Amino acid sequence: MSRSLRVAAAQSGPIQRADSRQAVVRRMVDLLDQAKAQRCDLVVFTELALTTFFPRWYLTDQAEVDSWFEREMPNAATRPLFERAAQHRIAISFGYAELTPDGHRYNTSILVDRDGTIVGKYRKVHLPGHSEFDPQRSFQHLEKRYFEPGDLGFNVWRSMGGILGMCICNDRRWPETYRVMGLQGVELIMLGYNTPSVNSQKPSEGPEQRMFQHRLSLQAGAYQNSSWVVATAKCGVEDGHPLFGGSMIVNPDGEVVAQANTEDDELVVADCDLDATKFGKETVFDFKRHRRIEHYGRITSQTGAILPPES
Repeated sequence: MSRSLRVAAAQSGPIQRADSRQAVVRRMVDLLDQAKAQRCDLVVFTELALTTFFPRWYLTDQAEVDSWFEREMPNAATRPLFERAAQHRIAISFGYAELTPDGHRYNTSILVDRDGTIVGKYRKVHLPGHSEFDPQRSFQHLEKRYFEPGDLGFNVWRSMGGILGMCICNDRRWPETYRVMGLQGVELIMLGYNTPSVNSQKPSEGPEQRMFQHRLSLQAGAYQNSSWVVATAKCGVEDGHPLFGGSMIVNPDGEVVAQANTEDDELVVADCDLDATKFGKETVFDFKRHRRIEHYGRITSQTGAILPPES
């Protein structure tokens, strides 16, 4: 029996500050309709898919901050997306800012199965940026101000005949992200991101260098864990701030098999054979035979680097 999934990275063009949730969801539904026409089984939307990337602003009014968050999912604005996905029998994943009933705020992504049921939730672990206004930066990146580090870990879920996992944006730069899922047999990783085209602390690091680092992270994570990686951008110029694109699908050998051509709403589609993950998992990256955990203690026993003594 084939375990091939036709998967789409549903790239989003810019979402402006004035754009309503309803307008954004209409765009997402349109991409779902396109995915149906292309016989897709799974559509992966981006990080903070319902709003502009609000952490670029320093906000002090908590009511204004909370206006960017979702208190329940689905809600009135997103229900049309859930209903259309269920109508098409397409599973979806998308990110949003989550405000929990007990007052916690997370950068969250969910997996919704073909009948519209939420079957998995992930909360972003590796929050980049800073928590207070930084006059030395060319623009702000305040995820540490508005979100708490995720508390759910890097879980995987059995869905659509495979083992699927999620991570968000900056998580892709950390090898531990992929390895924890790899140790659970992950076969396809869904990743949404909103990445500025320029480093706010290093203006010389422009889009080309940042795209190189982006691809390097995805391809290494896919190869070293023999997993498909589906990476979906929100991109283009949001309220004067450019985000780079680069949505792509990477196979278990670390090869890019499909990628975006624009910085606007666009589907990037590939047939992902989940059985193609087996060879790597049974040979070079057969963890059970080759890993030597007695030498890996530093990875979980310390955070910052500890330098060796001077001779």
